[in-house]
Amino acid sequence: MMRESIRISASQRSKRRGRPVRLLLRAFMILIAAVAVWCGWVAYIIGSFKDAAPEKATDAGIVLGAALWNDRPSPALRERLEAAVRLYEEGKFKTIIVSGGLDYNGATLSEAEGMRNYLLDRSIPDSAILLEPESRTTYENLLFSKRVMEEHHLQSATVVTHTYHAARAKDIAAFVGISPPAVTGTPSAVLSKTYNHMRELLAITKWKLDKLLLTLGFPAPL
Repeated sequence: MMRESIRISASQRSKRRGRPVRLLLRAFMILIAAVAVWCGWVAYIIGSFKDAAPEKATDAGIVLGAALWNDRPSPALRERLEAAVRLYEEGKFKTIIVSGGLDYNGATLSEAEGMRNYLLDRSIPDSAILLEPESRTTYENLLFSKRVMEEHHLQSATVVTHTYHAARAKDIAAFVGISPPAVTGTPSAVLSKTYNHMRELLAITKWKLDKLLLTLGFPAPL
C-alpha cells in the first residue's frame, strides 16, 4: 500500500513538473497560429487592393519617393513617375507633389529634387510641380505632403505608388487627413514581386503598431 502511494505521489510530481512545459508549448502553438492568421490577412490586403483613384480629377497627385541612382530616379521610381505623367496628361490633376528626402546612398539630391528633374525632362511644367524634400518614411511622405497641400490650398489628392504599396499608402493617407484617400497603384516590371510583398508584410505590421502609438499620443516613430 505504501509503495503504491509513493508511486502515485511520484506520478503527480512528474505531472506537475511537466505542466509548465505543456503550457509553454500550447502558448507557442497559439502564437504560431496567430502569426499565420495575421500574415494571411496582410497578404490578402496587399493582393486584393483595388485601384482607388477617383473618376473625377483631384487637385494634386502625390508621387511617393523611392531610390535615386546617381541622382536620377531608379527604374522603380520611374514607373511611379510615368504613372503620374499619364494621369497628369489625362487631366486627373494639375499639380504634382513629389515627396522624398535625401537618400543615404551617396545621392546629392533629395528624392523630390530627382523626381522634379525627371518630370521636367518629360515636359511637365515647373509651375505644376511642388516639392516635399524632407520625408524619410511613407508616413512622413503623406504627412508632409498634406502640409504642402494646405500651404497651396489644395483640397484633394491622388497618391501615386506601386500596387504592392498601395494598401498601406491608402491607410496612412486616411490617417493623416487626406480625405477621401485616393490611391492608384502601378504594377512593376522591375521589382521582385515576392521580395516586395514579403517586405510589405513587415511594413504593414510596423505601420499598424506605429498607428496605435500615434493614436495614443506618442511621438511619430521612424
